[in-house]
Amino acid sequence: MGDKQKMKRNQTAFLKEEYQELVKNNFDWRPRTLESGSKPHSIIDGKEVIMLCSNNYLNLSNHPLLIQGSIDAAKKYGAGSGSVRAIAGTLKIHLEVEKRLAKFKHTEASLIYQTGFAATAGLIPQLVDKGDIVISDELNHGSIIDGVRLSKADRAIYKHKDMSDLEKVLRDADTKYRRILIITDGVFSMDGDIAPVDKIVKLANEFGAMTYVDDAHGEGVVGPEGRGIGAHFGIEGKIDVEMGTFSKAFGVVGGLIAGSRDLVNFAYNKSRTWLLSGSHPPAVSGAQLAAINVLETEPEHVKNLWENTRYFKKELVSMGFDTGNSETPITPVIVGESKIAKELSNLLFDEGIYALPIVFPMVAKDKARIRTMMNAGLSKKDLDFTLEVFEKLGKKLAII
Repeated sequence: MGDKQKMKRNQTAFLKEEYQELVKNNFDWRPRTLESGSKPHSIIDGKEVIMLCSNNYLNLSNHPLLIQGSIDAAKKYGAGSGSVRAIAGTLKIHLEVEKRLAKFKHTEASLIYQTGFAATAGLIPQLVDKGDIVISDELNHGSIIDGVRLSKADRAIYKHKDMSDLEKVLRDADTKYRRILIITDGVFSMDGDIAPVDKIVKLANEFGAMTYVDDAHGEGVVGPEGRGIGAHFGIEGKIDVEMGTFSKAFGVVGGLIAGSRDLVNFAYNKSRTWLLSGSHPPAVSGAQLAAINVLETEPEHVKNLWENTRYFKKELVSMGFDTGNSETPITPVIVGESKIAKELSNLLFDEGIYALPIVFPMVAKDKARIRTMMNAGLSKKDLDFTLEVFEKLGKKLAII
């Protein structure tokens, strides 16, 4: 380089630079701190608020039976499993949960992953490879997008819930690929609408395609007894991969897949996120097992969730709020501009209601919203108070 001094690369400068750019554009996450259990009335940053943005739909995370199930399992098996499932980390209670879950979902078998994200990231790349194609709904969750990116398969997108477009894409792909995998969310997390999974399965059968449904927000919520999207459409056991999570309505944590025995045998031999991650601590499995028991024996939780959902949605619409196409306990309050959504969220918190804004780029620039998540444990008094505050602030901000 002669007399010129070699420039030394600052290999980590981008960390601060990119974060500061996020801060500048108000795209950075600033999580508040939960100082109590996740309950209908929670303590957030020292303030008691009505919780309206938790995925704990059925209010099970503090259910006495789940807590006791966790304690009992920890006392019997210890604090940790000591290994990955494939070596020495498969406890009897892990197998009990999988057996009970398959029975609950009316499928041949099930498999528990560490998280829902781990299930998607670990299974999709094994189901399809080079020479195959993944056909995905345009509004699928980010975890699905990442799972598909890990595969070497080609990709195609169909318009949101548009079965004519899906059929067109399938017809074009039919003779070109070894395997075809159709992937969709069951319940879409931003708008709360439901995929027409019965029609998707019918089309898939016509073209010899596999179906993969991410039912994270449907498990414990939709269908009889909260058995999920398959039960909702009366097609239990007909979805090739029904994927979900224990971290939402079940009130615990952990991903799951349910389907045929062949699927489970394939997954636990091929899916590296399952093979190479430590298995759940016994306490987690104990709570998972208890959650399934509660869903089977205490139908009031699902019933209360839907009663609250219908009332809350109906009253919001009657006030003039736009709740989009929601069909589930996920009810967006669409306000338009990101600035308004953020201001509304802050004002709601001041009034004792915790509900977060969802803004661009997570949704379209003109579709910023407060995403409310209903809870079975909220009382009529809680809902009426919340609705009064929404009406007051909606008028203040000229939303309604």
